Amino acid sequence: MDAMPLYALKFNPILKDKVWGGTKIKTHFGKKTDLPNVGESWELSGVPGNISVVNNGPLAGQDLNTLLKQYPAELLGERLYAKHGPVFPLLFKFIDAALDLSVQVHPADEYAKKHHDSFGKSEMWYIMQADEDADLIVDFKAPVSKETYSEALDNKALGTLLNFHKVQAGDSYFIAPGTIHAICGGVMVAEIQQTSDITYRVYDWDRPGTDGKMRELHTQEALDVLNFDAPNDQKLNYTKKENASNQVCRSDFFDTRYLPLTTAITQDLSDTDSFVVYMCLSGTVSFTLNGQETTLVKGQTAMIPAAATRVVIKTDGAELLEVRVP
Repeated sequence: MDAMPLYALKFNPILKDKVWGGTKIKTHFGKKTDLPNVGESWELSGVPGNISVVNNGPLAGQDLNTLLKQYPAELLGERLYAKHGPVFPLLFKFIDAALDLSVQVHPADEYAKKHHDSFGKSEMWYIMQADEDADLIVDFKAPVSKETYSEALDNKALGTLLNFHKVQAGDSYFIAPGTIHAICGGVMVAEIQQTSDITYRVYDWDRPGTDGKMRELHTQEALDVLNFDAPNDQKLNYTKKENASNQVCRSDFFDTRYLPLTTAITQDLSDTDSFVVYMCLSGTVSFTLNGQETTLVKGQTAMIPAAATRVVIKTDGAELLEVRVP
């Protein structure tokens, strides 16, 4: 097998039409599509049926799964390959909620493996833009019993139990499995999550889906996995030191850092046995790796293979999220 050409990989976005989606992914990021209500741009995905395809450099046209079979350790890192095999463990998205998403919950690994043969779904949100007075729903206001919850759900009064957070750009939240949550209308987020498309829909505001039919609810599955205990403060506090990696969220599944850059920097990746993904939040940035240059603008994403030991990041001003697997 030939050695893998090491450079920063960009992928074709996989755009999703959603009943709650809007136009910001097209207007803010310039992603071209005929879809009327783009709710999600899947930037880097190994989810079956939604496998990302490289769109730059010598590997253009190759899909992620093919590359993982050809270059598993070089892309993932020896440790991740030994743990999961040639499986990409994370999913990266940009989300535009013009309307409220359904109130929902995700399972943890054990339940997801048993019922879906899948990873569970831990995720985090970084708020890229929020309209005035926009909200997120994260957790219950206070501990509730299953009986109180079920009664509120039956009476269409679930909102009285939920914790609404006013948000602005730069806010960030970790959504643990079992946490009831929803992105509300007027919010754009960068989302980092485990590779899983499992969502248990609790309440969907009594609206039909894009096909005109009511979307399925998952009442029993949600009851099985919901955390009804005292709410945790899921909002993340982090520093914003310029030209440095500021840790935002470290979980068992992803280590996310915020990089506000005003000048070029060189990132030493020699002690990182993991791929590194960069999501561009603002500005323009280029990555030089083995003499090959890859440019990102706001709303684009690139992956640095695990075999890389350093990458030069050039910019006159940009904000990035930097993600690796701890």
